[in-house]
Amino acid sequence: MVTPSSDTAVPSDMQRSAGHSEPAGRRLQAVLWDMDGTIVDTEPYWIEAEYGLVAAHGGTWSDEKAEGLVGQALTFSAGVLQEAGVQLSVREIIDTLTEEVTAKVRQAVPWRPGARELLLELRDRGIPCALVTMSEHALAAEVASHLPDGTFELLVTGDRVAKGKPDPEAYETAFEELSARRPLDMARVVAIEDSLPGVTSAKAAGVLTLGVPHFVALPPDSSDHQWPTLDGRGVEDLEDLVHPHAGDHSGRRRTA
Repeated sequence: MVTPSSDTAVPSDMQRSAGHSEPAGRRLQAVLWDMDGTIVDTEPYWIEAEYGLVAAHGGTWSDEKAEGLVGQALTFSAGVLQEAGVQLSVREIIDTLTEEVTAKVRQAVPWRPGARELLLELRDRGIPCALVTMSEHALAAEVASHLPDGTFELLVTGDRVAKGKPDPEAYETAFEELSARRPLDMARVVAIEDSLPGVTSAKAAGVLTLGVPHFVALPPDSSDHQWPTLDGRGVEDLEDLVHPHAGDHSGRRRTA
């Protein structure tokens, strides 16, 4: 099991700049972003790394098995790769895959359509964003480094939580840490996800979910809202997802 880190803050060069004012009176108060498949099209990088690792150990892999790992915690994925013949520890498998994918991202960032533009608009409008990904900090920080300072207020990564998606821990952690810095109503926070484990995690945490499927289709009723792409979408589109009278304006978490 991955041990959570005590480091909850984004490096200083990724902090929101002091000149940004916090959103007041908005329907939308914060956005929680998945990374792989949502912001960056890294799934082909992961799958290539999986194929190479399994082949190096004399095992067999398939697109079907690879698709089954999309959105899952890396500890879960490592267990499946061990079953496929990889004779390494869970930690060694995670490190090997992460290093390979991070190296590829360092060479070329495969942005998903509209994701970077929406992130920059949210930053310019002073709406806080958090990255909530099952990738580990090294890869998340690499992706974040290709965006302007302050794009993400914090990173919640797979090596910071004990239970990965579809468990709600990662989204609960992101909400709690953001809301410790300003009052937030969970009904006014949107999570953007591309995978079923991701939207399941976000819904279980109680935040509004927006599914933007990419590598694997999402069931129609798996998220609160679903868009085919982020291309051409802006802050006002996200605002429209939040009911004008959502929550009780108290900053407390919405309860079922």
